[in-house]
Amino acid sequence: MIKWRSGLIFLTALLFIMIISACGNNSEGGSSKSDGSNQSGEKAGSKTLSILTGGTGGTYYPLGGSMAQIISEETDFNANAQSSGASAENMQALKNGEADIAFSQTDIAAYALNGELMFKDNKVDNVKAIGTLYPETVQIITTKDSGILSVEDLKGKSVSVGAPGSGVNANAQQILEIHGLSFDDIKAQSLSFDESTDGIQSGSIDAAFITAGTPTAAVESLSAQKEIRVIPIADDKIKQLIEKYPYYAEDTVPKGTYKIPEDVKTVAVKAMLVVRGELDEDAVYNITKAIFENTNKITHAKGKLIKAEAALDGIGNLPLHPGAETYFSEKGIQP
Repeated sequence: MIKWRSGLIFLTALLFIMIISACGNNSEGGSSKSDGSNQSGEKAGSKTLSILTGGTGGTYYPLGGSMAQIISEETDFNANAQSSGASAENMQALKNGEADIAFSQTDIAAYALNGELMFKDNKVDNVKAIGTLYPETVQIITTKDSGILSVEDLKGKSVSVGAPGSGVNANAQQILEIHGLSFDDIKAQSLSFDESTDGIQSGSIDAAFITAGTPTAAVESLSAQKEIRVIPIADDKIKQLIEKYPYYAEDTVPKGTYKIPEDVKTVAVKAMLVVRGELDEDAVYNITKAIFENTNKITHAKGKLIKAEAALDGIGNLPLHPGAETYFSEKGIQP
């Protein structure tokens, strides 16, 4: 009788353990998703891919967020977008192996690969191109009541020219130079886009150079508070600028952008994606394909301008990563 009771107790305990174990395996805490993702939404066993963008008030940051989501959905990578100091800082970070992919202006990428201007004695030789994205418009922003009507009117004014070594800083220097001015002729302030527009709103600065895709978030926010003016660049000055610095192209800020009453002539460079050259060819092929074949998932207005057919426009002598080159070759797209 005692042995029978002991056996019954053992079987009851064993059954109880099996039931608890089955419940645990079916609970949310113990389940594994069928798509290979863990509880945080990341794909199990996949590699992390870091994308450097720009300041939160610019265009790179929201675009980078959309692209990170696309890459995470369409490839084996878990991509994350990070804010940064943009072009020049991004090129340096890739050189140092601190990130995998980055946004840059085409002119800054060229300076980095050639060891020129802010990259003198600091040549970047491990970065390659994925492709160009859209025009980055040089916008000289002020208020309607500032009295500033031309680039020449910036003389003696407090003007934001971007961080030292940034793409904006180089654009400001070159545009002022064509107009016979330099940073010595203005009260140059090294501010981010958000700081620049905050400064214009508060009256602590008079104007700002902002190089970004239009509409730019920081300028849109300013235009909701103040009536702004975009300073034009004259046709002859545009011609001189392009002759000396061929990475520029003529561009226009359209009427209605920031509520301006008419089109404003200016110049632009191209935004592009660059990547560490060490990244695997197949990986970069898949990343390139994911981005250019899912641009409909990009929520920013600039997404409509990002096309595989135009991705090699303005690439100049910048070397393509073999993975990107394979993708564009399959599409019949040549530089």
